[in-house]
Amino acid sequence: MSLSPTLSGMLIIGLLFLMLGTGMPIAFALGLTAIGGLLMANGIGVFDVLAETMFAGIANLAYVSIPMFVLMGAAVAATPAGKDLYEALDRWLNRVPGGLVLSNIGACAIFAGMTGSSPATCAAIGKMGIPEMLKRGYPASVATGSICAGGTLGILIPPSVTMIVYGIATETSIGRLFLAGVMPGLMLVAMFMAWALYDCRRKNFNFDVSGSRFTFGQKLAALPKVTPFLIIIVGTLYVLYGGVATPSEAAGAGAFLTLGVVIIMYRLFRPGPILEIFSSTLRESVMIMMIMASAELFAFALSSLFITQTVAGAIASLDVNRWVLMALINLFLLVAGMFLPPVAIIVMSAPLLYPIIVSSGFDPYWFAVILTINMEIGLITPPVGLNLFVVKAIAPQVPAQQVLLGALPYVLLMMLGIVILCIFPEIATWLPTYVMGPL
Repeated sequence: MSLSPTLSGMLIIGLLFLMLGTGMPIAFALGLTAIGGLLMANGIGVFDVLAETMFAGIANLAYVSIPMFVLMGAAVAATPAGKDLYEALDRWLNRVPGGLVLSNIGACAIFAGMTGSSPATCAAIGKMGIPEMLKRGYPASVATGSICAGGTLGILIPPSVTMIVYGIATETSIGRLFLAGVMPGLMLVAMFMAWALYDCRRKNFNFDVSGSRFTFGQKLAALPKVTPFLIIIVGTLYVLYGGVATPSEAAGAGAFLTLGVVIIMYRLFRPGPILEIFSSTLRESVMIMMIMASAELFAFALSSLFITQTVAGAIASLDVNRWVLMALINLFLLVAGMFLPPVAIIVMSAPLLYPIIVSSGFDPYWFAVILTINMEIGLITPPVGLNLFVVKAIAPQVPAQQVLLGALPYVLLMMLGIVILCIFPEIATWLPTYVMGPL
């Protein structure tokens, strides 16, 4: 007896969460759940199409840009670039009240643009920033919370791997997606800085501006080690937005230049460090590709069981205001982001949500920003908030409760950011339209 799509969907989702609860890697949990669903739908003959379906999910030339951007991030993360960036900002802001917390969040924002990785940003900036803030007497929740939140910017500020995945999944322009993330990313940086300063004052922390004084020459001396990376990022984005190169070509050139600068600047002439950079790139790229291939198989299983069509039909038939629909979608993304990594959520949900978003009159590039901010919230929200675990590992002396309390206000700030973007969508859509023209 065949099961209804609703019951099949409940069984599939239940099986997925059961496997995730065992600690199984995301890719394997998605793949095995998909195989179970396909066996329910098509029987043993489904094994004839498993490999073909998974390969088709990643057989896209645009995916070449993902390991290239990952290589850029790995090259930067494997060097003292984060330390140099942090020290450069600290030299310029150390006489500003609260300059250290501003330096941390600013360094996170810039390093996020260099690496596109939230955990790498937390680790690189947090290793210097958290101990220094604690030494100067900053509240533990301020020190850890600002790094947790600053690290999330890695998936919004371009170049962003999650934006690339969204662009491929929905067949939208990756260059336009990158531009859509710039202004919201800067808005969140400003909101994070404002809250961190207010939080310090609220907790009666007297800002220490009596630290080392740096001459103008010393401040300038800190810039040469940071400037080449910023030039590479700006240049990569320029050739991408200017139509000079495709995303894959721009990513390849950016990765080559970044690797060259890293080798020369930090004298990585021994094979060991270079092999470690490529090994790290290989591990993360394979993990992302495995998740995407398994998610494609999972989506195929949902479609074969008519679950996708049933859910889409149910949502489309809802006689509700489009903003109520958007609120429901946001709630779904928030809950999903607490358990699954951004790439898995985007690959599974974007093809389903995209036609609903467009038919409801929402801008798909604006929605990409909304989706990404939801994924950012998941990175600092229990039970699977990856940034929380990274920061806790960096500062084991800080109680987990303090880390959570420090991160919670930033969760609320990002929710406020989503509301602001709903009221003023031009924050996300103005720059893409100005640079690349209207849709």
